[in-house]
Amino acid sequence: MTRPGALFTGLTLLSAGVLLIALLSGSAQISAYDAWLSLFGGAENIRSLVFELRVPRALTAYAVGGLLAVAGVLMQVLLRNPLAEPYILGTSGGAAVAALMGMMLGWGAAWIDVAAFCGAMAATLLVFSIAQGTGSWTPTRLLLTGVVLAAGLSAATTLLLALSPEQNLRGMLFWLMGDLSYAYAPQRLLWFLAVLTLAGVAGARHLDVLSRGDLPAAILGLPVVPVRLIIFAVTALATAVSVTAVGVIGFIGLVIPHLIRLLAGSKHRVLIPAAALAGGSLLVVADTLARTVLAPRQLPVGALTAAIGVPLFLLLMNRGKKPS
Repeated sequence: MTRPGALFTGLTLLSAGVLLIALLSGSAQISAYDAWLSLFGGAENIRSLVFELRVPRALTAYAVGGLLAVAGVLMQVLLRNPLAEPYILGTSGGAAVAALMGMMLGWGAAWIDVAAFCGAMAATLLVFSIAQGTGSWTPTRLLLTGVVLAAGLSAATTLLLALSPEQNLRGMLFWLMGDLSYAYAPQRLLWFLAVLTLAGVAGARHLDVLSRGDLPAAILGLPVVPVRLIIFAVTALATAVSVTAVGVIGFIGLVIPHLIRLLAGSKHRVLIPAAALAGGSLLVVADTLARTVLAPRQLPVGALTAAIGVPLFLLLMNRGKKPS
């Protein structure tokens, strides 16, 4: 196991490194010296490129990656299943369907955000209500229900795209696959990530207890139902904010918690802030590749997170196997 101090030092340096590379990389390459000069004025075109385009995009990617990773950790506590994450359980799909409907109706950005939150919350509650049925739910039943609902929401998304005006189709489709081209004002996302991370660290003991099961948590005096409802709302809000900011991006909430658990164990006091740092770094790397691999053309970020996440997840699962 990696010591928490060494882990956080490494992740902090990794975050700083990938953010710096993101600022220097793109269809127009700039040197680190020019970027440094832009802090104190420098050439107007370089300053505009760095501070109006690349800084907001990189910080938005970092904040969204961190939010998705923390949401994945919280969902895995809620469902007591390491395969749980917003993308697989349909929470992202619910937010995307609601946001697309708002776009088709011509709603403003604020109402689209509200619609995405309601869609994410409705999808999560629907998964739990269907999985529970007339009896108690199990993590496996819950996961299977989420996978089926995610497939249904994907079909609904396809139907909405088919009914959308042709002039809006390409932009909506690219947004659904993950698009940071219009990222701006990342401050609210960064503040939300910071508050969510600090709240998770403050409640880490409760999360540790709840991850063992409802009955042990109740025996130890934890108010199980209120805590579960809070996790419901927080994960739905984090997913909705992420979807409305950059579209649907998967695998971050699945891969990152696994990676951190292998490195540092399952204590949420370490897991949550480490997941925020690692998730932000992963999405910044994916977005940088999306901007530079075929520059000046841009690739959908969601496709690159899947291309990175799938082999990484398979590698982690292989390393996590215990010898028989």
